[in-house]
Amino acid sequence: MAPRLSINPGRTAKFYRKNKASRLKHRRDELARGKSPAKRDYRSRLSIARRKAKPGAQQDMSHKGGKLVPESRKTNRARGGSQRK
Repeated sequence: MAPRLSINPGRTAKFYRKNKASRLKHRRDELARGKSPAKRDYRSRLSIARRKAKPGAQQDMSHKGGKLVPESRKTNRARGGSQRK
């Protein structure tokens, strides 16, 4: 089951909600990337950690100081992408 939509979406989420063509292209590209062995292993390790920690709704497991800790999904994902220069 997919995660619930955030009630307070960030800039990127708002963009993809409004632009269907871009959203479909993004899904297509991410689908290919997500099937790589490295990404599958990465998700596997995160899901094991998530099951152990049992974080609340709208939370991710974040990499902080070499450890996985529960953190807001929006805050965790905002750290990458357009923030990096």
